[in-house]
Amino acid sequence: MTETTTDYGRLIVDEKAALFARAASLIAAAGPATANRAGQACTVAFSGGSTPQEWYRWCVVQQALPAAATANTCFTVSDERCVPLADPQSNFGHADRLLLTPLKISPERRQPWPVTLEPAGAAANYRATLRALAGAGHNRERAYDVCFLGMGDDGHTASLFPGSPLLHADGGDFFAAVEVPGKGWRLTITPSGLGACGQIIVLALGANKADMLHRVLSGPYDPSTLPIQILRSCADRVLWLVDGAAASKL
Repeated sequence: MTETTTDYGRLIVDEKAALFARAASLIAAAGPATANRAGQACTVAFSGGSTPQEWYRWCVVQQALPAAATANTCFTVSDERCVPLADPQSNFGHADRLLLTPLKISPERRQPWPVTLEPAGAAANYRATLRALAGAGHNRERAYDVCFLGMGDDGHTASLFPGSPLLHADGGDFFAAVEVPGKGWRLTITPSGLGACGQIIVLALGANKADMLHRVLSGPYDPSTLPIQILRSCADRVLWLVDGAAASKL
């Protein structure tokens, strides 16, 4: 295992199993850490993609998220497609089927985006729901306690794609609906929302991530082209969990 500090957060390079264990331990620690916030739930947001799905299965097999560690935790996803939860493209649907249901997480601690509403209404409803989950004494500057992100081959993260209008103006909202050319409407955490997260964890595994990881961490700062570089503004709360293959060109 190696650990270095970059302009975009701490970078840990390790074997996949060790990275999966680290991710699980961060969730397990977050719930008890927020248990004393009267009326407030710990919020954990997962990301989409194949790596999280593999991690969900690993967590179930390894029993990596014991009930005691998640009792005060509400689970959601950091971005979502406007599709039913049963659709194979639904990020929350994968988390629900592969992790939350096997772990017997109660329905009231599962918070999908309200995809049955039209996009703008869904984003507004979700914003209100997250505020309500925080309860009395809500810290208005907190989006999620723990936010997982991935990194696309084009440098996107969540549903913040190259050229997204949200990269330039999100109105200060933590969550928004945005139309992505060629991909339709998406529901997503915004740059303001990322800046208001307690901790951000980026999972990047595999040789196919190596070129992009090098561009993001070592290349010019250009978040309009490489949206995940917006994490530089909150680097003190960002942790990259990367395997040797993904880090091979750093």
